Parts: sequence; structure tokens; C-alpha cells
Amino acid sequence: MGRRPLPRLRLGSAGGTPLVPPGRGRAVARSTADGVADVVQPLVALSRGLRVLAAAGRRKWTELPGDRRGPVFTLVVACGFVLFLLPYGPLAAAISLIGAAGWAGRERAGGASETPADGTERLRTLYEALVPYFSASEDPSPLYSHGGDWSAAFDSFAFDESGRLTRLRLHYPAYFTDGEPAARTRIEQLLYAKSGRGREYLFEWDEEANNLTLTVLPALSTAIHAQRFVTAPGETVLGFTDPSSVQRTLPVLAGPETCGEDGEGEESTEDTKDVGLKKAAGDGPETHDAPPVIWRTGPRSTEPHLLALGQPGSGTTTLLRSIALQALPHGEVLVVDGGGTGEYACLSGRTGVLAVECGPAGVLATLEWAGHETERRLIAANRARQLRHAPPEDIQRPLWILLDRPSVMSHLAAADGRTDPQELLAVPLRHGRAANVRVVVADQLDAAEALSEAVRSHTRARVVLGPVSSEQATAVLGAPPHTTPTPEVPPGRGYARLGAGPVHRLQVPATPDPYDEAAGEAERQAVLRLLPAPDPAAPPAPAPVGG
Repeated sequence: MGRRPLPRLRLGSAGGTPLVPPGRGRAVARSTADGVADVVQPLVALSRGLRVLAAAGRRKWTELPGDRRGPVFTLVVACGFVLFLLPYGPLAAAISLIGAAGWAGRERAGGASETPADGTERLRTLYEALVPYFSASEDPSPLYSHGGDWSAAFDSFAFDESGRLTRLRLHYPAYFTDGEPAARTRIEQLLYAKSGRGREYLFEWDEEANNLTLTVLPALSTAIHAQRFVTAPGETVLGFTDPSSVQRTLPVLAGPETCGEDGEGEESTEDTKDVGLKKAAGDGPETHDAPPVIWRTGPRSTEPHLLALGQPGSGTTTLLRSIALQALPHGEVLVVDGGGTGEYACLSGRTGVLAVECGPAGVLATLEWAGHETERRLIAANRARQLRHAPPEDIQRPLWILLDRPSVMSHLAAADGRTDPQELLAVPLRHGRAANVRVVVADQLDAAEALSEAVRSHTRARVVLGPVSSEQATAVLGAPPHTTPTPEVPPGRGYARLGAGPVHRLQVPATPDPYDEAAGEAERQAVLRLLPAPDPAAPPAPAPVGG
């Protein structure tokens, strides 16, 4: 009986089955590579951490004065000798060193994983550009030197999706004159140019630790429109700023840009006084918290009057309209339209609006009355205090005097030989805080020299809007902004400073003229809802365009 031949196995042939499927082979290779990476990753982190600790130790050593290096070296050697003599001292020191290196390496590993392909070259270029400013010929071991190690100077950094630098924290030598504004400005201008123009940067100087942190600030939202803000009496919302600048937030209704809706959609007819309550899903945009810049006025306010300057079309008129809409529920408003553009026609004939004047004769008569009214309020308040009575109700309501472009009216008055309208503001400006009178002046930057001394000296709350340079912002606010102004900004964007406080970025709520057809329908309707009812004793106001 013959033997049957065994069947031959054909490996990898078209008709046979491979011993290891291709998909499984790739999976095995991938898992093996991941395992090797997991094993090697701690070693890489430890080595990176040791380099970071060594660079930090070298930096601290170079920052020490020459007369202190000897005692410090003796102390370190003595501590090492004591550790060597202690039981388990060398082992404890080794474990502590490994732990510190692992922690330092773990932080740097996270930052390095986010570095794009050209991030290292960007950082090296930035480091080389800083060498002439952060180095000295007599420094024996400079932190910044041509061809040096940039990782010792740059502590942390971050990039965006496009590979542009968004955050950088660097160390600088102790002998750098960080207390001089000119020296700081040179460094900030260099970082602004090398990190990418067209963005707004925040520079935070830590003189005590010799650190500088650069942060790219996100753009402020332009979708917040005029509405009833949740504020106390005597508080006026000038606009909104960065969350890190103020410690308070307000619930606001934002437009489609912030809420992510397509198109303008239909505006809810719900009363904006319920701004603190969220709308039901599908009924309109929901409320969200936004950090406001609040201007506080009243008898105890240190900045009872405000001055707003800006370029043409920067939003100073929008700011005055926003202030007027917030003031009308609690006080009376007097408007002087020096430009005569009719931007305040929506306020004419409304309850609480005493007058909207744009002619020279009417402006002079109105401001003269405002001065007499301020004196009357002062006398009435003083008499009530002497008799230990409560102040009369007619002087408890604030009187707001809003002047748009008074320099134009001053020029027209000088041409006609009339009294300068700004001279009539002296009494309300000097005694307005005690008389419960608030003055708000808005004008263009090129007309700032035409403002009277009384206006410039008594308006301690300042706002500058539009594309302005750092020097222009400093001249208006009295202090430089901590960010780099951008050449192109939307209307209503700028800076604000209240008294001697810090400088805040500002975005004024969208408050257009409701009679302007070029404005958005949603913003126009929001302004119309905030307007008070027409005064029956006043002449009828013009009808809204397209209403």
C-alpha cells in the first residue's frame, strides 16, 4: 500500500493563506513602537529635566554678585557633605533629583509636543534679535549671546494652529534696566515685530523675578448690543473688556456672532430688563457673562465727568448714545450735538430728555441754563443739610450733560463773537459732583488742543477709541496701555481709564442711530426698545426710517 504524498503548503501565494495577516502585522508593529516609546519617554523626560535644572542653576549662578559666590559655593558644598554623612542621604538626594528632573521634563515635554515644525527656528530668530538688548560685554557668562542656547532664556511658549507664537515667557538678566519705560518700549516693539504684526499683545513685566510674559489677546466681542444692564444706581457700563482685567461680570444678550447663529434672525420682543434670565431654547440668543468696564458716578465718585476722544468714525457718538440710554431711566439728559449731524434725533421729544441742541444760539442758552441749574442744586442741597432735611426730590435725579464735538461750537462762537460754550461748562464741571450733575464730552483727537482747561482738568474718566498709537493713548489716558494697539479696529474699540486706575481694553456696545438705514436691523430695534416713551408736552419726533 503506497504512501500518499503530503500536501505542500504554499506560503504567500495567491491561493494560500499567509501565516500572519498584513493588518495584524501592522498592528503588532504599531504596538511595539508604542511600547518602546512608553519605555523611552521617561528617560527622555529625565534628560530634558536635567538640562532644564542645569540651565536654571547656571542662570542663578551668573546672576549672583561676585562677592556672594564664595559663601554660596561653601554652603552648597557643606550641604552636600552633610547629606553624604547622613544615613540614606545620597539615596534621598538622588531620588529628589530624579523627581525634580521628571517634573521639569514633564512640563517642557508638553510644551515641545505643541511646537510646530518651524517653531524652533522662530524661537531661535527671536533669541538672536534680543541679544543686543539683553547682553553686556563685561558679563562673563551671558544668558543671551549669539549662537547661544535659547531654551535657557525661554521658559515656556505656545503656538497656534498656523504656527504663530501666542505666548512666550522669557528671562532677562538682572542688569537690564526694566524700570525705564524707554527700555521696556524697545523690547516690546521688537517682540511685536518678530512675533507678527496685526495682533494685540499683552506684556507683563515681573521686575522682581526678571521675567517677561508675552500673550496674544483674543479680539473683544462686537456682538453685544444696547440693552438694560444689571447695574446699581450710579453705575454706567462704558463697554466690555478682558476677563482678567476686572473682577465682575454682567449677564448680557449677545448677537448672532457670539451665539453662533446664521443671519440676524428675529429679535425677541421680551423686555430687556429681564436680561439676567436666560431665554428658552429656540426663542433667541441666551445670556452669557461678560466683564464690564463700569464708570461709577455720584457724590462720592472721584471721577464724576468723562472725556472720550477718537478718530472720525471710531464710535464716540455711539458711546454717548449708550450712556444716554442708560441714564434716562434714573435721570434727565441734556444733549448738545456740536457736529449737527442729527445722530441724536432719536432722543428728541422723549421723556427725560430736556433738549437736543445743535444751533449756536440754542447751545449757549442751554449751557447757561445748565450752569444756573447746577448752582440752584448746590444751594438747595446746602439748605437741606443745614436744616437736617432730606434733599429735595428734584435734585436727587442726576442731570446728564452730553456734549458731542464742543470744539466745533467753540469755533463757530468765536467766528460770531459769541461766548465760548466751553466756558459755560466751568460751573457744572467744578461743582457737578456735589450737585449731582455729570458731564460727558466727546470730540476728535485732532481737536483735543481746542478743549478748554476746565474740560481737560475735571474729566478724570477717559476713553480713547479707534486706531491710535501708544503715544496718543498715553497722552489721553495719562498712562500707557499694557497692550500694543492695532492699526485696524472695529468701531467702538479702544481703551478706558477711570481716574488713577489701570488701563482697560474697551468695546462699546453696539448702539447705532435707529433712524440709520445702514445699521443692522437687530441693533436698531434694540435701541428703539430702550428709548423712553414720547413726552406729551414735547413736539413729535420724526418717525424711524423703515419703521
